[in-house]
Amino acid sequence: MPTESGVDRARLAELAARERATYTARHPRSAAAYGRADHLFGRVPMTWMNKNAAGFPVYVDRARGARLTDIDGHEYIDFCLGDTGAMAGHSPAPVVDAVTRRLSELGGATTMLPTEDAALVGAELARRFTLPYWSFALTATDANRWAIRLLRAVSGRPKILVNSYCYHGSVDESLIVVGADGHGESREGNVGAPTDVTTTSRVAEFNDLAGLERELAHGDVAAVLMEPALTNIGIVLPEEGYLQGVRELTRRYGTYLINDETHTFSAGPGGATAAWSLEPDVLTIGKAIAGGIPIGAYGLSASLADALTGRSDLDLVDMGGVGGTLAGNPVSMAAARATLEQVLTDDAFTGMIATATAFAEGVQKLIDGHALPWSVAQLGARVEYRFANPAPRNGTESAASADGELEDFLHVYLANRGILLTPFHNMALMSPETTLDDVTRHHEVFAEALTELLG
Repeated sequence: MPTESGVDRARLAELAARERATYTARHPRSAAAYGRADHLFGRVPMTWMNKNAAGFPVYVDRARGARLTDIDGHEYIDFCLGDTGAMAGHSPAPVVDAVTRRLSELGGATTMLPTEDAALVGAELARRFTLPYWSFALTATDANRWAIRLLRAVSGRPKILVNSYCYHGSVDESLIVVGADGHGESREGNVGAPTDVTTTSRVAEFNDLAGLERELAHGDVAAVLMEPALTNIGIVLPEEGYLQGVRELTRRYGTYLINDETHTFSAGPGGATAAWSLEPDVLTIGKAIAGGIPIGAYGLSASLADALTGRSDLDLVDMGGVGGTLAGNPVSMAAARATLEQVLTDDAFTGMIATATAFAEGVQKLIDGHALPWSVAQLGARVEYRFANPAPRNGTESAASADGELEDFLHVYLANRGILLTPFHNMALMSPETTLDDVTRHHEVFAEALTELLG
């Protein structure tokens, strides 16, 4: 019998078992490599690599542009792109050249000294995002942590407010959701929390200005840390006037605003901040801006920078929470300069967004053709199909609409036919190297999956 997702569960289970068996048969070398990895915790370099739909991950042999080849010799059109980290495409030539020159010709992977590249990267980020002052970390998580510390210090307030089911990396303060009683509670999977998250954080649903104001009215929130659109729980877009309302409320209650653009950078060359004329006090970003080389960055408004530098009681040179010895290293800076100047350019985003639009329109047509109760969301170069219609308007609704069995089936079905999506959800990202032919191929395979599933 069809369920809320519009599919027959028995048929889904039958097809999923077939696809998992096919996957295992197609990937003997990946399976063997996984089986040999006895000295890796969870058998993978990072435990989240076990988030896959078929029992073990594909092992990478090589990757270039929008293509990836595994150690069993299968080539894939990669719409995952490192869950945004490779939005520039895998190993773009300008980044490879810049990093190679830095390492082999100039030398100095880590010096704990500035290079001229860093100033040029800061200037380009200022142009794109309109925040004038920039500093660097190795991940966006680190950038978020340092921004939080800065804003607690300058405001004298203890708490951070986030949206339910937001994504800000492994920032402790962000692992809070709105519970069934309307109050904040620890998010499922918040392992080893240093303290009850409700002592550090407040939470409001995305697109809920009344809920936001209720929490800000306590007067103890140093900063609202938010994505301009939710991403990692599935794309949840802001409703008309919501982001402007957030900015007005934060100013009214003396609270700083941090825009985390790590994933919403897909909205355009200046992310959602430029695309939607937003005015954050801090902007954090990472992953994509260095073409796959580890990096994080945070930008400060002029007024915030003045407030910080005017405080002689704050140690901003050697205080705990700074990005670390490797932050701002010459390799990251060379990679970021090449990425921003030559790869993820204004013109590149125009093409990426056009390709994503074709992806979204094609998926929507297939969903409509089967009269499925699903929806499609697009955020610039990023597209996601959801098993709910209308689309969820906040994180809690989005989490509730998830269908893990259906998602896993589609992921394995696509992978068996040379298509990779982000393993955490149904996200497809376009790089400058992604083509309309790639999109067409996805739609062909997706159509086949729906036909088999629905008859």
